[in-house]
Amino acid sequence: MPATGRIVQVVGSTFDAEYPEDALPRIFNAVRVMDEGKTLVTGEVEQHLGGGRVRCVALGTTDGLRRGMAAAD
Repeated sequence: MPATGRIVQVVGSTFDAEYPEDALPRIFNAVRVMDEGKTLVTGEVEQHLGGGRVRCVALGTTDGLRRGMAAAD
């Protein structure tokens, strides 16, 4: 079952998201950032950072992204 995490940091064209340790998205998985049920941007997981966090490269603009937004694997 796909996991849903939360954005914890946005820097330039990348964002970090936090997930439960047992439900981390795999490298190169797509992560959809959702707001009010709509997909704002899709990112690609590039790195596992530890502590349940992953770093993603946005495949579009990160304008409007903020901490706490849902990030679905």
